[in-house]
Amino acid sequence: MDGQAAAQVETVAVSGADPAGRIATLLAAQKAAWRADVNPDRATRDDRLARLDRMLVAWQDRFATAISEDFGNRPAIVTALTDVVPVRAAIRHARKHLKAWMRKRRVSLSWTGQPASAFILRQPLGVVGIVAPWNYPLNLMLSPLVGALAAGNRALLKPSELTPAFSGVLQQAVKEFFSEDEVAVVTGGPDVAAAFTAAPFDHLIFTGSTAVGRKVAEAAAKNLTPVTLELGGKSPAIVDRSAELGEAVPRLVWGKLLNSGQTCVAPDYALVPRERIEAFLVAAQAEVERQYPALSDNPDYTSIISAHHFDRLTRLVGEARDGGAQVTQLAGAHDPARRIFAPVAVTGAPADCALMREEIFGPILPIVPYDTLDEALSYINAHDRPLALYWFGKDKEAEQAVLNGTIAGGVTVNDTILHLAQDNLPFGGVGASGYGAYHGEAGFVALSKEKPVLRQSRFSGVKFLYPPYGRMARVMLKLLSKLG
Repeated sequence: MDGQAAAQVETVAVSGADPAGRIATLLAAQKAAWRADVNPDRATRDDRLARLDRMLVAWQDRFATAISEDFGNRPAIVTALTDVVPVRAAIRHARKHLKAWMRKRRVSLSWTGQPASAFILRQPLGVVGIVAPWNYPLNLMLSPLVGALAAGNRALLKPSELTPAFSGVLQQAVKEFFSEDEVAVVTGGPDVAAAFTAAPFDHLIFTGSTAVGRKVAEAAAKNLTPVTLELGGKSPAIVDRSAELGEAVPRLVWGKLLNSGQTCVAPDYALVPRERIEAFLVAAQAEVERQYPALSDNPDYTSIISAHHFDRLTRLVGEARDGGAQVTQLAGAHDPARRIFAPVAVTGAPADCALMREEIFGPILPIVPYDTLDEALSYINAHDRPLALYWFGKDKEAEQAVLNGTIAGGVTVNDTILHLAQDNLPFGGVGASGYGAYHGEAGFVALSKEKPVLRQSRFSGVKFLYPPYGRMARVMLKLLSKLG
């Protein structure tokens, strides 16, 4: 469908008294369209991906303006870097590899299957539901959509109610480039989200908190809907004794303060050798002031998404301070009116305070001292498995110990966040940080049914195992028992 025709299709905002009914209507229309074309050819899929790319180009400035409006201030370059560029790269990657991903995979058979042949056929699941959060509203909505469209699916999209300006712009953009039975956007608050996640999708992708993720999984289970959950968590950054602080600290600070820490894979806390903590704090303070000078008036620094979240961050720091923690202001001062939360480091926070138990999602960096690497790994492994893990250092033996001795959704060595931007690396959590993965071929596979097919030969020997069971069947069974 071309853009002109798509512009004639009404995009839907689910805001009436019966969100479940309207979602059901949309879902039924998309499933009917899928049944009319169960396995779209490569040209159709490529066309949908191309239209998605054109949509991003045409609407990029309006997306950036709307997202900044929702945040209070979010630099357009941050939106371009973290939302637009990764999605366009994912589209290019998918279009380049689409033919190979769609190709049926021939597989070998054991001798007991000879002379049959076999292959695996990848087919679309049908209709995919995608629920995205507010922190990277474009990326975390459209990156999964790339995989869904490449795999031949149709999709319903539910953006966060905390980004109403962006949600409205996304509706208009989708309306211009897609028909309603290909991709549709529904908006609304928690009631709509509950109805959306309870709908019988063929697959559901949810990005958000662990607490809400549990509810999403429970709702989807009633329909036996498979779910991909990306849930975040407390991602550690280990500063090894072999690390050069002049290299490690700028990279850690960048990853922590990007989008003011409102990033699911942001380094949540830093494990630092006890004797290097003071040097680390000095280096961090200097680096924050270098990256974000004159913080209160700095257009490069992102506001906290809402007053509620600003107050939550304030409470996290206050509780830790009341428990005896040392709070180090890394730059500037807080500005509640503009929701500017100045970066702070916290050392000596009680283990049972909220700061050390909950995902921070803001520019607060707890520092945990350690004496031995084994102690650092034990600390990580005593907590929920994180979505991301970061290690800084030069000691290859220590690096291997960290990689082999921890479980995490993904790892970047000697930097932060960048593993997320690689389409050949699957992105997903483990344990409390989620399950399932997408990006690149991993997303294509997750949103496809890999259908195994065996094609029997006219020379098959299986007939010797048909009843009535006589001497030949017993000989064949004995042979199978020995060699099978």
